[in-house]
Amino acid sequence: MKTVMVIGATGTLGTYFVDHLHEKGYNVWAVGRRNVNERYYSERGIKSVKVDITNKEDFKQLPDSGIDSVVLIAGAMPSRMIGYDPQKYIDVNVKGTLNVLEYCRNSNVQQLLFTQSHSDVAGYWNTGEYIKPDAPRKLVLKGDHAVYIITKNAAVDLIEHYHRDHGLRTFIFRLPTIYNYRPIFDMYVNGKSVPMGYRFFIQKAINSEPIEIWGDPNRAKDIVYVKDFNQMLNRAIDSDLDKGFYNVATGKPITLEDQIRGVVDVFSPEDKQSEIIYRPNKPSQNSYLYDITNAKKELGYQPEYSYREMLWNMKEEMKGSRFDHLKDLDVTI
Repeated sequence: MKTVMVIGATGTLGTYFVDHLHEKGYNVWAVGRRNVNERYYSERGIKSVKVDITNKEDFKQLPDSGIDSVVLIAGAMPSRMIGYDPQKYIDVNVKGTLNVLEYCRNSNVQQLLFTQSHSDVAGYWNTGEYIKPDAPRKLVLKGDHAVYIITKNAAVDLIEHYHRDHGLRTFIFRLPTIYNYRPIFDMYVNGKSVPMGYRFFIQKAINSEPIEIWGDPNRAKDIVYVKDFNQMLNRAIDSDLDKGFYNVATGKPITLEDQIRGVVDVFSPEDKQSEIIYRPNKPSQNSYLYDITNAKKELGYQPEYSYREMLWNMKEEMKGSRFDHLKDLDVTI
């Protein structure tokens, strides 16, 4: 079985993916800048280490051979940034990625998987067009995501360079919001804390509170579950391909009305469901649609969770203890 190193292992996606790999029988290294509960991982047979990817010296703690695949999920992102520090994007997303690439080259790692933001194609949103994996970049160079996506694109270009010059097998995954359950409810917009949209609606439904649908209720977007994210990355790890660029998505848009009605049906008490209130004069949600044809053809990927199946599974996740090993270490996960 392959040995896979997950860098960013204690973030939300990293936590889910480490669990997934462990359950599938892979040899796993869990690497994170903080929140690394060494005892927890050791008891499960998972090797772990704290590494700040911006510090090249930290990589000396990692093995210099025997790693088949590195999955780089770690990164600075607007939704987890208090205030605004553009230098952090440069340090983590560019310098950090370069350090990881150098580690791969020096340690004879054969394969790198990297998570890219879908903001690289934000200029195609709200057009009703399905965005292909190889669509030319179309950035919005204004707002709190601008420097972030500039640095993520720079990281993608560095990865391509290492593929061409050093033969590293590279896989890039373009991520919209990956829906999941985690025990925190906030995110940051322009450096200020705000409730996470879908978690806000779920909590209102649980409390039987009214939920407002803003703008056009038929505005649709692609909604993908973390466990389908896991599946796609897993298939890439097992692939013999030299490279790939994939949209992490379902290929099936869900309207805002269907989103809210699903949340109410799944999370509201049967005897006291949330009232749905329409606010057509409010701004509509962004719409984005993604083509996953190449992921199906090249990786054999097929989304396993419909929107409603995702919600039911999230409800079950809320009863679990997936994040308990992080609780006493740091609330920012």
